[in-house]
Amino acid sequence: MAHYVQAKKSLGQHFLADPNIACKIANSLSASEGWQHVLEIGPGTGMLTRFLVNQKGIKWHGIELDRDSVKYLQETYPELKEQIIHGDFLKFAPETYFGLTPFAIIGNFPYNISTQILFHVLKMRDRVPEVVGMFQKEVARRIAAPPGNKEYGILSVLMQAFYDVKLLFDVEPHVFIPPPKVKSSVIRCMRKENVHLDCDEKLFFTTVKTAFNQRRKTLRNSLKGMQVNWKGLPDHLSGERPERLDVATFVRIAKQAGVAL
Repeated sequence: MAHYVQAKKSLGQHFLADPNIACKIANSLSASEGWQHVLEIGPGTGMLTRFLVNQKGIKWHGIELDRDSVKYLQETYPELKEQIIHGDFLKFAPETYFGLTPFAIIGNFPYNISTQILFHVLKMRDRVPEVVGMFQKEVARRIAAPPGNKEYGILSVLMQAFYDVKLLFDVEPHVFIPPPKVKSSVIRCMRKENVHLDCDEKLFFTTVKTAFNQRRKTLRNSLKGMQVNWKGLPDHLSGERPERLDVATFVRIAKQAGVAL
């Protein structure tokens, strides 16, 4: 199928060409959170799409930036024409298409915007109970990394604050057209039941990002512009570095902070 559309390097396109892998990704959706709509990001040549549109109980939608891919999908799936969105997911406003209805997200995400996709998902986390996505392997490992791991960072903390992240399986380069230079991994993110943190969430985001932007510094130094009341926290904490802290500890710090940036 992939030869109908030329993969564009500028869009980070690597078309999945193995139906067995596509089927495995599609079947990774749990569909256990009561949602019916699923949005595929970057369906490309429709390899994953064909396994999603036949799943019972879900209504497929796709958002694709590449005009050639949109045309191909419309010709291949004329019955889904109204469900194919020609646009940029990073500018996607879910209420335009789904109203207040929850929807899952799935896709073979373009590597050049994969982390941006998740940051956008976080903005609409109240609408998105589940995400299944293929990422560059090192990015997937970073998202799922536990505290104390060198890969643990901003995206690890923010995603794990609201979602349970699970690494599912790795994917070899040869199943793509063109083959990427790196291995890929598929992960599933299931939104936690309590998606609201016990702190100001905007301040929590700022605390995490500020701490990791200077990750080699101790928290006292990296967060010195945030007026943290360290006396309200364990004595050792100000001397720690951010990669050692779990979500709950970042929440505790955010509750003791007042932004002065």
